[in-house]
Amino acid sequence: MYALKDQLSAELAAIEADGLTKHERLITTPQSSHIGTTAGDALNFCANNYLGLANHPEVVAAAHAALDEWGFGMASVRFICGTQTQHRDLERAIADFVGTQDAILFPSCFDANGGIFEVLMGAEDAIISDELNHASIIDGVRLSKAQRYRYKNRDMDDLRAQLESARDASARRTLVVTDGAFSMDGYLAPLEQICDLAEEFGAMVMVDDSHATGFVGEGGRGSHEACGVVDRVDIMTGTLGKALGGGSGGYVAAHQEIVDLLKQRARPYLFSNAVAPAVVSGSLKALELARESDEGRTRLRANAELFRTLMTDAGFELLPGEHPIVPVMFPGDDGARLASDVADAMLRRGVYVIAFSFPVVPRGKARIRVQLSAAHSEDDVRACVDAFVAARDEVG
Repeated sequence: MYALKDQLSAELAAIEADGLTKHERLITTPQSSHIGTTAGDALNFCANNYLGLANHPEVVAAAHAALDEWGFGMASVRFICGTQTQHRDLERAIADFVGTQDAILFPSCFDANGGIFEVLMGAEDAIISDELNHASIIDGVRLSKAQRYRYKNRDMDDLRAQLESARDASARRTLVVTDGAFSMDGYLAPLEQICDLAEEFGAMVMVDDSHATGFVGEGGRGSHEACGVVDRVDIMTGTLGKALGGGSGGYVAAHQEIVDLLKQRARPYLFSNAVAPAVVSGSLKALELARESDEGRTRLRANAELFRTLMTDAGFELLPGEHPIVPVMFPGDDGARLASDVADAMLRRGVYVIAFSFPVVPRGKARIRVQLSAAHSEDDVRACVDAFVAARDEVG
């Protein structure tokens, strides 16, 4: 045991020496655009609260009411006695929103992605995954016995080559899987071209839309709507933990047969407690608010455009795009430490952002991932840019 402790201590010291230690900052208030932290009050530019619904009064009220009506916890998995009528209400609402026949709730989207591949894909099948897909997809693919292929990020020539390899290996089923919006870059996947290739090779398409559902595409239906392929994507996964209220829970939305089979065999579904009643009710309300009005999406787009314009004018290097994820890049060998120092200097100025470096992003491509929200005002956005400029000047 002492040898193990020494080994782990050395590993942690190496992480710290490389400037890669991830420190958790404590928040003392509800999630919002303005939060309290143990370091003081701050503008929050690092949450996935895209539509500002995490502390929306109607969402909070729905969750409060659910505690009285439905109780605190389910204390059971879904197939034993863990399914309330509102669980099915939420699943049907999600399926209708994203345009599929049905949906199935999981404790998180990590669990949804962790459970689907093992059920659908066997040793005689092939999974072709974008190289920058979320860790949950990577881990889920590893749990299956399928043949594994990887294509370069959004590279359709490479995807074609991998589809050819899967065909040459006589794969029974082939599944192309991609993030709808890539969380570290803010890029949308080229879903129309992906669907074209998949149809050419007789493959299925799966999209993880966690960073798009609720605010990308017409009515916020997602990246598949933005790309005009709602009826061409076979499987959609997503989360309730970002734009749709920011609670917990994830889902798979798909053809009825896929959903039905997941209910029989998906291990994270079969062996995890059902999503808590208050979260279900709050998420139902959040989905209702997202569907009924474009106001939040309009504010979100305006905030993202303003931030990109001001930061570009101030001389910062941004990854291009329109998504409210805006990576501010700090390339090079010293980028990880520089990004971390700038983030710390910004918090001292009352702006909360987070630096990302290896292994979350490739070496040499450190960044501060700024995430805009509909809850931010124009003054908030300008204050964030001012803090970036001041922190850059301080850090040098």
